[in-house]
Amino acid sequence: MPLKMKKTVLLLLLALAAIAAHARLAHLLPRPQQVSPKPSEKLFPLGTRVVIDDPTACPLLREVLEANGCRLVDVADRKAARSVKGRIVVRLVDSIEGAYDYPLEGYENEAYRLDIGERLVSIEAVTPTGVIRAAQTLQQLAEGYQGRSGLEAVSITDWPAFKLRGYMHDTGRSFIPFDQLKHQLLMLSRFKVNTFHWHLTENQAWRFEVQSYPQLTSAQSMTRHAGEYYTQEQCRELEAFARRLGIIVIPEIDMPGHSQAFQRAMGHSMQSRQGLSEMKTVLAEVAGAFPLAPYIHIGADEVGITMPDFVPAMIDWLHTLGRKAVVWNPTKADPRQADMVQLWSTAGRLVSGRPNIDCRYNYLNHFDAFADVAAIYLSNIYYAERGSAELAGEISAVWNDHVLPTADDILRQNAFYPAVVASASRAWQGGGRQYIEQRGCCLPTEGDEHDDFADWENRFLFHKAHALSQEPIVYVRQSHLRWRIGYKGRSYDAAGAAVYLNHTWRNVVPALLPPGQPGDTAWAETRVFSPDSQKVGALIELQNYSRSEQDSVPDYGRWDLKGSRIWLNGVEVLAPIWQHHARRLDNETPLADENMTARKPVILHLEKGWNTVRLLLPYGPAPGIRLNKWMFTFIFTDPEGRRALDLDYVPASNP
Repeated sequence: MPLKMKKTVLLLLLALAAIAAHARLAHLLPRPQQVSPKPSEKLFPLGTRVVIDDPTACPLLREVLEANGCRLVDVADRKAARSVKGRIVVRLVDSIEGAYDYPLEGYENEAYRLDIGERLVSIEAVTPTGVIRAAQTLQQLAEGYQGRSGLEAVSITDWPAFKLRGYMHDTGRSFIPFDQLKHQLLMLSRFKVNTFHWHLTENQAWRFEVQSYPQLTSAQSMTRHAGEYYTQEQCRELEAFARRLGIIVIPEIDMPGHSQAFQRAMGHSMQSRQGLSEMKTVLAEVAGAFPLAPYIHIGADEVGITMPDFVPAMIDWLHTLGRKAVVWNPTKADPRQADMVQLWSTAGRLVSGRPNIDCRYNYLNHFDAFADVAAIYLSNIYYAERGSAELAGEISAVWNDHVLPTADDILRQNAFYPAVVASASRAWQGGGRQYIEQRGCCLPTEGDEHDDFADWENRFLFHKAHALSQEPIVYVRQSHLRWRIGYKGRSYDAAGAAVYLNHTWRNVVPALLPPGQPGDTAWAETRVFSPDSQKVGALIELQNYSRSEQDSVPDYGRWDLKGSRIWLNGVEVLAPIWQHHARRLDNETPLADENMTARKPVILHLEKGWNTVRLLLPYGPAPGIRLNKWMFTFIFTDPEGRRALDLDYVPASNP
């Protein structure tokens, strides 16, 4: 080989090595605030003996190092420490230069500075929680290597734009096994989710053990998942486990509404003198079972207040127990009496003088697997780029009213991991050009917002293939898809695997098209280039079936109740043979194959060269559908539906 060619090949290999060395930085999620790579320095080796000097004694830091093969030597063991080259040094400091913070009771400053060299990992943080966040970053930097691994040399200065980044499970309606809850805490903590809102009671069942009133958790008082509940010992265990991960648990005992399970068990209304007295006993036991919880949520929504002093009395009682009260807004009570307010629905408005949690459009039970994930990532948090004393952050809520076959189905059909991580990423990173009520729910076809989402998507899919590889996640890459939509003589460009023509909340969340009218019809078309003739899978959906509705199922041969149709290269793609065809399902009939996320991909054949996908999309009020979603989902995947195929999608010129 000529010398000049050898030099060229060597330079190419060095360049590829540099790209590989920085690959893990490109996968950090959420994206750190400030990153300065050190390309000239070697990796800090993992899988070896290292000295650790940590005055905070952070359990997670030690666990991360040991999980990646490190044998830890305490700095106090001077003899052993002298023979070890790698060192981990933690230092608490008064401040991190440039970091943003604001007061929020119960939530520590999370800022940290992480500096990695070939022999030293230095962590500076204002509080022990900041050390936990640095450890979570180290875990991501160690992820995905083959064979001997190391940490890239880099300096990172990081902090959250919003201090509260969380998720909620409604285990009153849909019981989730205890070990699965702990596993989800572990998985989501990797992405700096720091709040678990645990909704423990509902009309269907009371899941929190009250030792003073065992009848509350008797099977006879439950109408769903009878006899399933969490013991106080489990509550203490889960809270302690969460705290090691830097997660705060906010337990919720819903009152005075959503309390039919209470009334069945106790024989009288919660809004009575006897009920009020009993609820004080209940809250005292909740405080004992969650000794670390700064807040206890008492609901106070969706019910008429027949006992005006009930909610104020509960808030005063929590204060005597040394806890702060959270309520929903809107509420028939006065939200200003509470210490924190959680906003829900389009009517939820920020309450001044209190920290507020934005939950308004983060109801995952109404989400589809693709479009809503992109929309919630691109939206800012309640019109703001960063948090404040009046805007604590966000929570993504899984209100799974409808029975699903398994707990995994709750995660799969509600896009749980993609949606929670997307929203928490935005809350950590801050920004977002507009709130969802202004920017709408469409993924742009190009520009800064499109590139921002594509970057998030690449990071998330890396973790789907590694830490989250065993989780029930349907999401695949979608940012490369392009569509042309024809409607009333005009053409619209669209991007993504799913496109809302009109959103569920069409009057407040803009979508691609103006509000449709009965009898309207749109067309969607794209051309797809396949390098070979091949069998592929396709994820297809024309009506996303909300997990909180009692919608009707289409009949045989129909994709939805509007008459939507699909063609691939002029051949019609047939709809599934629905298990519950032509039925309207009540909430106690388990959903089967109604949602794309519960079905195997449709197996199709792509011809070598260009292929055309065309969809007919009528609009109209569909009988048996309350939340009319004018939308479609279509994307080619491998036959198993695990990954999107690397195909070129080019919108047709005249749909």
